[in-house]
Amino acid sequence: MSSLIIESSGRINMIGEHVDYNGGCVLPGSIDKKIRFKFHKIDGIDCHVKSITLAKEFKFSFEDLSPREVHWENYIIGAVNNLINKKFLNLSTFSCEISSFLPIGAGISSSSSLICGIVKGLIELNDLKLSNNEIVDIVLDVEHNYIGLKGGIMDQFTILNGKKDHLILLKCQNREFKHIPSNLKNFKILLLNTNVEHNLANTAYNERVNECNEALKIINKNADANFNFLCEVPEKILNNNKKFLSKTLFNRASFVIKENLRTIKSAEILENNKLFELGKLMYESHFGLSKLYKVSCEELDFLVDLTRNHHKIIGSRMMGGGFGGCTINLIQDDFIDQFVDESCEIYRRRFGKEATPILAGLDNGISIKKT
Repeated sequence: MSSLIIESSGRINMIGEHVDYNGGCVLPGSIDKKIRFKFHKIDGIDCHVKSITLAKEFKFSFEDLSPREVHWENYIIGAVNNLINKKFLNLSTFSCEISSFLPIGAGISSSSSLICGIVKGLIELNDLKLSNNEIVDIVLDVEHNYIGLKGGIMDQFTILNGKKDHLILLKCQNREFKHIPSNLKNFKILLLNTNVEHNLANTAYNERVNECNEALKIINKNADANFNFLCEVPEKILNNNKKFLSKTLFNRASFVIKENLRTIKSAEILENNKLFELGKLMYESHFGLSKLYKVSCEELDFLVDLTRNHHKIIGSRMMGGGFGGCTINLIQDDFIDQFVDESCEIYRRRFGKEATPILAGLDNGISIKKT
């Protein structure tokens, strides 16, 4: 194949935040906001990548895949480096034009979408045979070892396996999953982007990963147990070991274990069409993220609080890594315009910045369009 177009989705996560790297269950879905890649095989030794969105471009050769000073270039270079130097695959030189319709920094996984799109495109362009699970591993390796983000598999897995009008109940420790019909009826998924800039590769995100690993190590030692992931620890065993954990570590572990249980319950609720119960769990999730896991911020808390007295909004919470990004709201479709106008005006007065509304429809994940 000499040319093709890839569309790589963003993702939302209905519930199950910060549990993917703790071996728990998440309930995400791929959405109708995407990044588009136009790939062409070209002659010569240099590859050429152009971002229409950023109005920037760069060239590189397969001989020099060392990290770049320009951050976004590393997502592409890291993907190519993995395929050539870790998977030992032969790639043709290529050009790629990238147009993004995903807001950057909104917590809807623009970075994983970018890497997934590059990897999937190069695999198809070169007629290589790699499974979705292998692509997940490649993207995860790029994020961990090239970008410096110690996240889990939720984003990549969802982008590659998403299904229209469905969420995915994904058990992150073994990748067992099933598609759950969303059954949202006359409710829609509304994201409100705080436009607070955050960088998931910063110390705060990776600190949470390290804190969870430390809590697990302490629990295993004092309970004489051998749990592989924090989400495997029963609440009773966590409580029995509270005296061995600092308050911070106990709070982190408590949130993760309860969030995992909330996610499993949420999937059952959706399968039984009990949307209002799902909404309650979303509010519980936000409380834990804000008070126990401490990855929220003033702007996120403010937007969630704005929803609490509206009976046409049944659930709201922060979504994504935190420290900024979006809230996810389940809102009745006939109330969207009014709520957006009111909440954005109040937010503007309070913080002096805009909140950006994003209506997110559940759509198929990554797709290939041959040219």
